[in-house]
Amino acid sequence: MHAMAKKIANSLFLLLAALSFVATVQGQDQSAVDAVTNIKRTYKVYSRNWQGDPCAPIAYKWQGVDCTSFDGFLRITSLNLSSSGLTGHIAADISKLTMLESLDLSDNELSGTVPSFLAQLQSLEYLNLANNNLTGSVSNELLQKQSDGLLSLSVGRNPNLCASTACISQSNDTRKKDNNVVIAVVAPIAGILLLLVIIAAVIIFRRRKRYAAATNIILGKPRSSIKGSELESKQRQYSFNEVVEMTNNFDRILGRGGFGTVYHGFIEDIQVAVKMLSLSSVHGYQQFVAEVKLLMRVHHRNLTSLIGYCNEETNIGLIYEYMANGNLDEHLSGKNNRETSLNWEDRLRIALDAAQALEYLHNGCKPPIIHRDVKCTNILLNENFHGKLADFGLSKCFATDGDTHVSTIVAGTPGYLDPEYTTSNRLTEKSDVYSFGVVLLRIITGQAVIMVREDMIHHISQQVNSMVAEGDITKVVDSRLQGDFDNNSAWNAVEIAMASVSTISMERPYMSDIVKELKDCLAAELARKHNSCDLQNKDLVEQVSLNLISTDITPIAR
Repeated sequence: MHAMAKKIANSLFLLLAALSFVATVQGQDQSAVDAVTNIKRTYKVYSRNWQGDPCAPIAYKWQGVDCTSFDGFLRITSLNLSSSGLTGHIAADISKLTMLESLDLSDNELSGTVPSFLAQLQSLEYLNLANNNLTGSVSNELLQKQSDGLLSLSVGRNPNLCASTACISQSNDTRKKDNNVVIAVVAPIAGILLLLVIIAAVIIFRRRKRYAAATNIILGKPRSSIKGSELESKQRQYSFNEVVEMTNNFDRILGRGGFGTVYHGFIEDIQVAVKMLSLSSVHGYQQFVAEVKLLMRVHHRNLTSLIGYCNEETNIGLIYEYMANGNLDEHLSGKNNRETSLNWEDRLRIALDAAQALEYLHNGCKPPIIHRDVKCTNILLNENFHGKLADFGLSKCFATDGDTHVSTIVAGTPGYLDPEYTTSNRLTEKSDVYSFGVVLLRIITGQAVIMVREDMIHHISQQVNSMVAEGDITKVVDSRLQGDFDNNSAWNAVEIAMASVSTISMERPYMSDIVKELKDCLAAELARKHNSCDLQNKDLVEQVSLNLISTDITPIAR
């Protein structure tokens, strides 16, 4: 009996401890836990591991459910029920997941209308309702969020669903026309008739405006130009005609990206780069707006500078300082006939420039900013080969200065992506550190980031790791340098790079540490060059002295 009582007591203790733990991690978000439990019952989600607490422990969190800690409480921020055989309407309990950032209900058999509560989820950045049997129309609020670049919305392959503000306009116009008829019949005086004419004119104007907006959304175009409040007055605004003139009718292309095309131009005698927004990509518009907002608040000598902008209807563009030597990748790979013999000092200076830019974003900005797409093509070089970090379309800002991460959908460039971020959706400053580590390995070795050999894919970090094991630094550093570098400087740079690409983010250094180490690398290389010059000068002096001694001097005749 005593053993039985002891066993029961232990069981009760474990139960109380578990309840205490759940209360701690769920805290004020118990309503969200109840909501996702109700969603489980509504959709009969039995094929997944949906047992116990949805968020904790992490190793047993529910499949398709991601949680993020806010003020000590775990909140559900992502729900993925794609291809889960769901039927019926979109569950109302989803509205209780107030911190939801990503919702994927695609590839199911859902029916009914798209509920208006989805537009009330303030944190929602990604909504995928594609390939269902939804009917009616998408709410104007959701379409507006998509148009403003606040929401990535996918509703394709719903045959009876209208994803256009024109649908809403037609419904509203029908009701307004009925009201107008009633008013016209009972109106006893001409003043009311005049008022109706004015109202009708307003309706027609709005209908045309909404129709244009709907057409823009269908074609992937932004609904309107960037709001003036997003652009500071100290940056000059240019008309589209002025942009056409400065680019000589867009005759010279410098590059292309998800946002659109970059053209070469002149403002008087000053060269500029003009980035024009493409009208074919909603994501490009989102990146474009993000870049505008960031460049308005950050200023550093190692970040590209904004000179002006064009904000004329659908013709939206940013005007930057011109970087005469293109991007770093072109010089390392020889693309666009830009293969330049960057010596070891050049490479270290460019790496240090990029590191200082990231260190500023992480520590000099309050709250910190994560670049999220650090790569060689986003490091631009001016006429003196000074490096500047560019392309901030994917950048994310922490909500507050004390935050440690941002929960977001994975985005970036394969090969440069932090593996920890790709599996957790938790973006941190160490994600930028990983990407920079890959850049540094590329600078050191001159090798491609992803290599295919004997039908096997190799990452540059694996390649360098195997070469480091041989203990010969000349086999690691780019052979085009022909051994012209300080060995200690090179080894130190390799150690920094390999620490930065550690698969465990906590083992990676901070950008402030990397900046310090790269300065030491550069100092060692400069010291080597200085000593080499001194030695050459000493040899030259000795050679001149020997020549003077050995020369026969003929006396001058008096």
